[in-house]
Amino acid sequence: MSIDQNSLSPANAAIARIVSTRPVTWLYLNVFPYIDRFLLRLTRGHLSVSIGQPIGMLTSIGAKSGQPRTTPLLYTTDGNNIILVASYGGQPRHPAWYYNLRTHPEVTFLRGGQERSYLAREVAGDERAALWRKAAARYPGYNVYQQRSGQRQIPVFLLTPKAG
Repeated sequence: MSIDQNSLSPANAAIARIVSTRPVTWLYLNVFPYIDRFLLRLTRGHLSVSIGQPIGMLTSIGAKSGQPRTTPLLYTTDGNNIILVASYGGQPRHPAWYYNLRTHPEVTFLRGGQERSYLAREVAGDERAALWRKAAARYPGYNVYQQRSGQRQIPVFLLTPKAG
């Protein structure tokens, strides 16, 4: 999956170039989550290190520990649903939250000052392809991460609001 730089806006093309660097990816994986956990809690989901990109807080139950785990994540909306891409910066393995959602799909997600309960499911086939395109249009770095990840197909999750 390659990035056609000509099909992106100038801002998104610049983002795609920046996120393709390993130092920036390292910051997003190893530094920014700690800062974002603090900022997002303090501002009820309104302020993040990733200015210009929507960052929310996923709270899931640990697959092994059974304890709540909170992870700041980039997200894309699809109506009332939330799209999450388990890119892990293009690493060859899935992020820990991927296993949490597979084991315990009932989660909460904080965004824009509102925390709601959702049911997470991994999508496949045409649905995955459509949601991937939507997420990658919002954040072109996903295409860079897919190239970097080698043979691993990056999973996509859809969070649907729970009734009530």
